[in-house]
Amino acid sequence: MNLSQATIPVTIILVPQGAEYQAICRGINQITSRPLPLILSIPIGAEPVTQYLETWLKTTTNFPQHSLPKVLVMGLCGSLSPNYSVGDIVVYNDCVAIDRNQDRPQPLVQQCCSQLTSLVQQQLGNKANLVRGLSSDRIISSSLEKRQLGQSYQADVVDMEGFATLSLLNSKGFAVAMVRVISDDSYYDNMPDLTPAISADGSLKPFPLAMGMLKQPIAATRLIRGSLRGLKVLQQVSIRLFS
Repeated sequence: MNLSQATIPVTIILVPQGAEYQAICRGINQITSRPLPLILSIPIGAEPVTQYLETWLKTTTNFPQHSLPKVLVMGLCGSLSPNYSVGDIVVYNDCVAIDRNQDRPQPLVQQCCSQLTSLVQQQLGNKANLVRGLSSDRIISSSLEKRQLGQSYQADVVDMEGFATLSLLNSKGFAVAMVRVISDDSYYDNMPDLTPAISADGSLKPFPLAMGMLKQPIAATRLIRGSLRGLKVLQQVSIRLFS
């Protein structure tokens, strides 16, 4: 039996639409040795991904409760810590949400499936770091804010979909693991403010995206360089996990 078939029983990959989705498809399409997982392109942001997954669950053939598909969330993320830099592979242990209700004494936390996470870690070996992810409702572009958020939530990396995805799928009984690759670090203000480029449905609007890049050319260049490196590693991770 193929070792990956025995150890990574993932049948569905969720990955943000666009370049991240294309990178995973390029990697998975190079594999010929086993049944391949279904790759679903998800929107950006908590509300759009929640709506997408709710619709998907309603329109997909009912899964038997005793054998729900195992899900792997893949994509890029940003570093909140000087310990992690561009190109590093991270495996989520859990994920917290930025809490706008400051009355709560503890942050909202969603756990990844420990058994599936352990299998993913074993397959990636010492190339992967076990981390806590933080999900934000907007793009965090300031290095100072990144470090402050990392300290406040004891989190290592930031994304926009992880917590919402875990919240919904955990509540339905799915086993979920999450692997991401860092595309921007915490040292520089290396993210143009691209929040206005994200539409309400979780897609990117080309014109505001281009304008955001043009307003901050140095940051944009650094972002593009980091993203290209992260996407290359993301493609390699998909091959390593499933071939």
